[in-house]
Amino acid sequence: MIILDIKKAVNSAFKKAFSWQPPEIELVNAEPQFGDFALACHPFAKELKLSPQEIAAKLAAGLASKSIAKAEAQAGYLNITVQTKTLGDEVLSAIIKEGRHYGASSGKKEKVLVEYSSPNTNKPLHLGHIRNNILGMAFSNLLELSGNKVVKNQIINDRGIHITKSMVAYQKWGEGKTPEEAGEKGDHFVGRFYVLFEKEFEREWQEYALTQPQFSLLSSEELAKKRQDFFSQSKIGVAAQEKLRDWEAGDKAARELWQKMNSWVYDGFGETYKLLGSHFDKNYYESETYLSGKKIISAGLKKGVFYQEADNSIWIDLTGVGLDKKVLQRSDGTSVYITQDLGLAVARQKEWKFNRAVYVVGHEQEYHFRVLFAILKRLGFKWAANLQHLSYGLVFLPEGKMKSREGKVVDADAIIKEVKALALVEIKKRFPELPESEAHERSAVIGLGALKFFLLRVTSTQAIHYNPAEAIAFEGATGPYVQYAHARIASILKEETPIAPGKIDFAKLGSQEEKVLLLKLLSFPKTVAQATAGCSPNLVCDYLVNLSQAFNSFYHQHQVLRAEDEETKHARLLLIKAVQIVLRNGLGLLGIQAPEKM
Repeated sequence: MIILDIKKAVNSAFKKAFSWQPPEIELVNAEPQFGDFALACHPFAKELKLSPQEIAAKLAAGLASKSIAKAEAQAGYLNITVQTKTLGDEVLSAIIKEGRHYGASSGKKEKVLVEYSSPNTNKPLHLGHIRNNILGMAFSNLLELSGNKVVKNQIINDRGIHITKSMVAYQKWGEGKTPEEAGEKGDHFVGRFYVLFEKEFEREWQEYALTQPQFSLLSSEELAKKRQDFFSQSKIGVAAQEKLRDWEAGDKAARELWQKMNSWVYDGFGETYKLLGSHFDKNYYESETYLSGKKIISAGLKKGVFYQEADNSIWIDLTGVGLDKKVLQRSDGTSVYITQDLGLAVARQKEWKFNRAVYVVGHEQEYHFRVLFAILKRLGFKWAANLQHLSYGLVFLPEGKMKSREGKVVDADAIIKEVKALALVEIKKRFPELPESEAHERSAVIGLGALKFFLLRVTSTQAIHYNPAEAIAFEGATGPYVQYAHARIASILKEETPIAPGKIDFAKLGSQEEKVLLLKLLSFPKTVAQATAGCSPNLVCDYLVNLSQAFNSFYHQHQVLRAEDEETKHARLLLIKAVQIVLRNGLGLLGIQAPEKM
C-alpha cells in the first residue's frame, strides 16, 4: 500500500507540474543517505524537454502524501523519505497478520507441472541430483506460496542399455547376494555393479586397442568413436545388448532380475529423498512410457508433419526454426529417447491438464528440449507454447567433473553425511557442553541447510565447484549465517513476547538501522515475485543474507530487551519478530529448516 501511495503521489505531481503522466513509475531503493526510494527522471527529459534535475525539482516541490516525510531533487533523481510511523505500521502489521503467507503475490494462479530429479536406476543419486532436487523443490515452493497448484513428478529412467549393464555385472560377480547380505544400501549396491561393468569393458577395450597399431594415428575424437563401436564386439557389451533384447521381448528371467534390482534401487532412493525432504505427486517410469510416443509418430507421419526415409526411419525437418533434422524412429521400428518424451508430454497434459510445465534438467539437454518443444508445436498442441526447460549447470568436485562410469562421483548420501559431520564439529566447538543427541539433531538441520543454500545461492545456469567447508561456514553468504540470525531472534523472543501491533508506537523505530530493516521487510514480496517469475531461488538466498546482515547491524547498535523505554522495547520486539517470520518464510521456500537454537 505504501508503494502505491507514493506512486499515486508522484503521478499527481507529474500531472500538476507538467500536465502529463509517464506510462510507468519505477521506484528503486535509494542509498540510505539520500532517502528510502528514488525515481530516476532521466527517461522523462526528452518528453518534457527539461533536464532531469529540473524535472526532479518540480516533482519534489509538488509531492504530497501522508506516507512521505520528505522529497528532494539530487543529480536528476527524486529522492523520497517515507514516514517511519506509517512504514512500521503497514509492514509489521501485515507480517504479523499474514504470518507464513507473507510474501505471496496476487498474480494469476495456474496449474504447473514441475518435473525434477528423474534418475537412472543403475546408480545412486549424486551431487548433481541433489542440485536438481533442491532446485525443483525450491521452485515448486515459490509457485505454491503464490497460490499455484503444483504437480511435482519425475520420470525414472528404469530401462535401457545402462540398466542391463548393471544386470549383467550382477550376474557375473554378484554371487546372488542381496544388498542386506552385502551390508550396502540398495542403490549403492546396484551402482557398484555398473562401475564393475564399465571397468571390465575398459579392460577389454585396452586389450583390443593394443592389437590395433593404427589407432595411435587417430585423433581423440576418432578413437572415442572406435571405442564406442567396439561395444558391440566386446564380450560384456554383447552380453548387455542380449540382455536388453531379452528384456524388450518380455523374457521372464530378465524381467524378474530387472524388477528385483530396481526395487533395491527404489528403496535406496527413498531413503535419500527423505533426507533431502524431496517428494513427488507421481512417479512416471520409462519402462511404461517408452513406447507411448510411437502412436504420435505414426499419426504425425500420416499428417505430413514427419517424413520417412528409404530405410523406413522416420524424421522431422526443423531447419526452418533454426534446428536440425531429427530422427524419431529408427529403421528397425524402435523408438529413440525423444519419442518417449513426446508420448510422456502428451500423456501428462491429458492427465493433469496443466497450464504450463517446467522441466528441471541439466543444461547439456538444452538442445533436446528445444527440439521436443518445437515438435509438439509442429504437431499442433497449443499448450506446447507453455513448456519450459529450467536449465542448471554442472557441479564439479575439487578434482573435476563427476563421471559415474568410472566411479568418480560423490554420492548424495556421502555428501549429506559429510555436511552433517562438519556441522557437528562446529556446534561442539561453540557449545561443548551440549548433550550428544541434541548436537546431532542440530547438525542435521544446519548441515542440510548449508548444503541446500550453497547450491541455490547462485543462478541455476552457473556451474558450481562444490566446497563443503565453504558451505558450512557460519559467516558470509551461507545457510548457517541466515539460520543463526533466526536462532538469535528466537532466543530474544523467549525472554519476552511482543504486544499486538495496534498498541505500538512505530515512530519509536526512528534509527537508520531500524528503517533499513523495515524497508528490507517491505521488499520481501517483490523478491518472491521476481524469484518465481525468473525461476530464480538464488534471489531469495541473496535477500535472506541481506536481511540477516541488516538485523545483525541493528542488533549490534541497539538494545531490545533493555531499550531506553517500554514503548521502544515493544516496537523493537515486534520488529525482530517480523524479521524472524520473514527469515523462516524465506528459508522454507528453499526447503531449509529455521532452527530455534544453533
